[in-house]
Amino acid sequence: MAENSKQEDMSKVIEEMEQKCAEKPGSVVAHHHLGLVYRKAGRLDDAVAALEKAIEIDPFSVESLINLGSLYFDMGNIDKAQAVNEQAVSIHGASAQGHANLGLIWQNKGDAVKALEYYTNAVKHDPKLVTVWINMTSVHLMLRNDDKALESAQEAIKLEPDFPMAQNNLAVALYYNNDFQAARKHADKAIGLGYEVDQRFLDALSKELS
Repeated sequence: MAENSKQEDMSKVIEEMEQKCAEKPGSVVAHHHLGLVYRKAGRLDDAVAALEKAIEIDPFSVESLINLGSLYFDMGNIDKAQAVNEQAVSIHGASAQGHANLGLIWQNKGDAVKALEYYTNAVKHDPKLVTVWINMTSVHLMLRNDDKALESAQEAIKLEPDFPMAQNNLAVALYYNNDFQAARKHADKAIGLGYEVDQRFLDALSKELS
């Protein structure tokens, strides 16, 4: 019953937003918000169309570009996601989310150096992006920048101490910095927060502590 009520409420919101777009066909805000509502409802193709319409109206709408890029990424269209986020960053170089998204794209493509470049730009513009610090930790570990990985992991923990992945990444960073007791502590914390810590890591940690 509750689920049906939510679906009805979402349908009503969509209807209202579609009406606003019909009344104001030149409104970037209306089409942008319609795109977000479509996305929330799982109507991804419609969400793409609405966001593309917002960008057609205003090619400099960085927020619409960022959301469209994120949507493309979630849909598995990495190349389009990259192109749209690069467009956003070219318009507004201080777009922390644009840089963060590009970092994730390059990390997904397996280019850790390029990913790190964008992640670094992202936290320079907004140091409170906890997920970026988490991702930076992973990238630094891939590059075996063990001290930098630890610094990134600690920044993430400062922002959100109860973020399970942040606790896991800190445990791994501590392990590679040979602080095995602290690594075990944070691994246990991650487990307590519901994170599924890699058993191979736990076995390696136990071996170091035995």
